[in-house]
Amino acid sequence: MTSFSQADLATRSKQKLPLANNEIHLWMTKPEELLGNDELLTTYATLLTSKETAKQQRYKFAKDRHDALITRAFIRDLLSYYADIAPQDWQFEKGEKDKPEIINCPLPLRFNISHTKNLIICAVTLEDDIGCDVENTGRSNDVLAIAERYFSPKESKELFALPVAQQRNRFFDYWTLKESYIKAWGLGLAIPLKDFSFNINDTVQKHNDLFTIKADISLSFAEHRVDEPRIWRSWLVYPTTAMDEKQEHRIAISLRSKKPASKKDNQEADNQNTDYQLRFFNTLPLLGYVEI
Repeated sequence: MTSFSQADLATRSKQKLPLANNEIHLWMTKPEELLGNDELLTTYATLLTSKETAKQQRYKFAKDRHDALITRAFIRDLLSYYADIAPQDWQFEKGEKDKPEIINCPLPLRFNISHTKNLIICAVTLEDDIGCDVENTGRSNDVLAIAERYFSPKESKELFALPVAQQRNRFFDYWTLKESYIKAWGLGLAIPLKDFSFNINDTVQKHNDLFTIKADISLSFAEHRVDEPRIWRSWLVYPTTAMDEKQEHRIAISLRSKKPASKKDNQEADNQNTDYQLRFFNTLPLLGYVEI
C-alpha cells in the first residue's frame, strides 16, 4: 500500500477548474498507488450506481475489479472539479453513437477514458467530440502482424520502411492514434481501421520536462469514407522518465470539431488554426489533484 503523507496531500488542490473552449485537460491516475487503502476504496464504492457496481463486480480477478472501481471513482471525482455536482450525483447515458455522455451537467463537457497496465487517463474538453487512448508499449503482442492486418496501405508502407529498431515504436504511434479516432466517433471497430490514415510529423515540443508531445499530425481517408480531415486535430504524448520510469506508456488524443461550418464565402468547418492548449493533471480520487 502506498501511504500518502500530509505534505504530499497538502500539494493537492480541490479547487474548481475553469475550462476554456480551446483547452484539452488530460487527467491521469495510477491504480496501483491505491492498493490496500481499504477505507478509501470503501468510500469509492459508495460513489457508484448499482449498475456500475454490478459491472465492476463481474470481473473475475481482484486486480481487474480494483482497476474498474478506481476508473469509476476517477471519472466521477474529476468531473466534479468543473461543476457543483457531487461525484456520486453524476448521471450518464449512452449517446447516439453508444458513447457515454453526461446528462446532468450545466456545461457541455465531453470526455473519454482509457486505461492500460497501471495507468488510467481521461481527456476532457468542451462541446467537441474527443477520444483518447493509452497503451503499454511493453506488451508482448506481435505488433507488426497486427499492423499488416489493420493499418492502411499508406501507414503500413511508412512503418515497414523504417529501420527495424524503430518499427515497434511507430506501431504504437499509429495504434493509439487510430484508437483515439474511433473513440472520438464512439463507433469502435465499426469503422474499419484501414479506412483512414495518419501522417505524423516527428517535430516535438516539451511540457515541463514531463511529456514530449507531437502535435503536427494529419488525417486522410479512403475514397469511400465520408469524413473531413480539416475538422480533426490529434496529439501524441510521450511521458518522460520523470513521469514514467520505464517509458512504457503511449498516449494519443483526437478531437473532432463540432462547430458549424461558416456560411461566409462557402467556407467549410476548419479547426486547423485553433490554438489548442493541453493541460495535464495527476489526481488521487477524492484526495485532490496537481497540475503537472
